[in-house]
Amino acid sequence: LRLGAINGPTVFIFAHSRARGVNECTVRKRRKKKMAQKPTILVSEKLGESGLALLRSFGNISSCDALIVRSGTKVTREVFQAAQGRLKVVGRAGVGIDNVDLHAATECGCLVVNAPTANTVAAAEHGIALMAAMARNIAQADASVKAGKWERNKYVGVSLVGKTLAIIGFGKVGTEVARRAKGLGMHVIAHDPYAAADRAHAIGVELVSFDDAISTADFISLHMPLIPSTSKMLNDQTFAKMKKGVRIINVARGGVIDEDALVRALDSGKVAQAALDVFAEEPPAKDSPLVQHEKVTLTPHLGASTIEAQDGVAIEIAEAVVGALKGELAATAVNAPMVPAEVLSELAPFVLLAEKLGRVAVQLVAGGSGVKSVKVAYTSARDPSDLDTRILRAMLIKGTVEPISSTFVNLVNADYTAKQRGLRITEERITHDGSPEIPLESIQVQIENVESRFNSALCDSGEVRVRGKVKDGKPYLTLVGSFSVNVSLEGNLVLCRQVDQPGMIGIVGGILGEMNVNVNFMSVGRLAPRTHAVMAIGVDEEPGEGVLNRIGDVPAIEEFVFLKL
Repeated sequence: LRLGAINGPTVFIFAHSRARGVNECTVRKRRKKKMAQKPTILVSEKLGESGLALLRSFGNISSCDALIVRSGTKVTREVFQAAQGRLKVVGRAGVGIDNVDLHAATECGCLVVNAPTANTVAAAEHGIALMAAMARNIAQADASVKAGKWERNKYVGVSLVGKTLAIIGFGKVGTEVARRAKGLGMHVIAHDPYAAADRAHAIGVELVSFDDAISTADFISLHMPLIPSTSKMLNDQTFAKMKKGVRIINVARGGVIDEDALVRALDSGKVAQAALDVFAEEPPAKDSPLVQHEKVTLTPHLGASTIEAQDGVAIEIAEAVVGALKGELAATAVNAPMVPAEVLSELAPFVLLAEKLGRVAVQLVAGGSGVKSVKVAYTSARDPSDLDTRILRAMLIKGTVEPISSTFVNLVNADYTAKQRGLRITEERITHDGSPEIPLESIQVQIENVESRFNSALCDSGEVRVRGKVKDGKPYLTLVGSFSVNVSLEGNLVLCRQVDQPGMIGIVGGILGEMNVNVNFMSVGRLAPRTHAVMAIGVDEEPGEGVLNRIGDVPAIEEFVFLKL
């Protein structure tokens, strides 16, 4: 569909074919008549008129330097390959970018940008609307009246004032929900292991543990991203810990709830009602027990569906795409720009080391206080002016932020992301005697003013500290707290603090072997013989809870932690 043929950049729209069950685009042949050398943009799905007007002012809408999609179009490797290098930017009009192949985009030198902020208020308002509608049985009563009934006694609701609302995931949307719920007279608590306590206190919200949140709440509103650690976070075990008669609201991601377990909780009365805007599979099956349940209020993923939010998303994505086509750095970029081959070749193993150390360090932090300050030290024989650490800092931020959020971090948006989260990165360059042919001797990461899940990771000054280096082109962990180790940062990692005595490696290795968990590396560091030691174990698979419990039950093991790398 052609939207215009003005003297300027050409902006094309791809026709998105849903009827065939696949995402297809029809690429028009370029006109033989030579046009002005300005970019062309494709919009594959419905976009707000304000955004289209901005795009028209910059160019024509036709085939193709830029592509704008919503959630329905799959931008696959084949799309990038078919563009033959012409496609410069893909804009996702919304937050999630699971329909865009980021690896292929980066390989082809195509920037991917999204619009993460414009629909925040709309999603929060929808969460509040669902909570109120559920509490007062609005949907059920409406259907009853339209069916010719008048069932006042059947649809007696509950009040919101004075009730405790637990917000799981205290990001942008969760914060806005909290503000509105406080205005309704609710007591609001929240769980987010990496949210700053002072930011929560500023709006009258108390940060608590996950178990405290779900066990004391009358209403639970979900606002966490769907990542491995939150998949089916609400399940049979967590429902069992909740108050009888609790009410659930979900405007986040469908996969964070085990839907079969929710049906069982509704049937038993443990959960009084649920209000859902998102589902594990969308649209859900018509005969789904959850869809048909009389205690469930449903909407078809309408969290961002307001006129204002759609307009805001259109403008936000249009501005990001236009800025990218002008060569400007986009704060909402979700993939890294192309790096010169010679630089990438030299720094590649250290880039991976920086990210891995960030992942290790942040997972050693206990929830509650929030990560605010990270200190990184680069030890190198090179002159500081010859060592560009921007990409290393970006990957450290990536490793620190991505395990606990749905944010995609890269060289373009790393500093912006850190600033938005109140994360301060302090860099130090330490010169040592060695060969300047090697970019770095080691990288050390310290997280300040936090508690640790693994007390042995704390150094004498009370900071979580890890250090690593590159060996044979691979990243290695060489220090945890004050304990020297030597373990490859591949797969996953189990850290154990133990009494330093014979046979410990055999005992722990035997437990893992019995449970078919493959060990790829093992290292023990100690401060002095027969005192205490830290055992670092690299494993290919993720040990189950039973395996970790058996390790923890070994009398000589004082503490342990599992880290996903």
